[in-house]
Amino acid sequence: MDAVTRAIAEPRRREILSLVRDRELSAGEIAANFEVTRPAVSQHLTVLKGAGLLLERREGTRRFYRTRPEGMAELRDFLNAFWSERLGRLKLAAELEQQRRNKLGKRPNGGGRRGRGDDRRKP
Repeated sequence: MDAVTRAIAEPRRREILSLVRDRELSAGEIAANFEVTRPAVSQHLTVLKGAGLLLERREGTRRFYRTRPEGMAELRDFLNAFWSERLGRLKLAAELEQQRRNKLGKRPNGGGRRGRGDDRRKP
């Protein structure tokens, strides 16, 4: 997981992952999206591949890349644990609030709230 977090910490690498998320691209096609040298993009690809986030396919002298979604599984599971806990807390808070509102609604006269027109003075 540490290699993955280090790899995606760099904005260009996150952009590369976005580029190849839905389709395979050659190294040249990826590099064309950046204003850095091809060797710099190649280094980013190497880091992403080393972290298990990219798959590389060779065709002659060309290299094609696409994401390897399972490469983020450990990080995703780690983050989901926090998210699930927060969602559980939010659900509990919502249920408690609903129970509170239901109790208020069972009081006579709507729980003491004035209805429409109740604030008018009677002659």
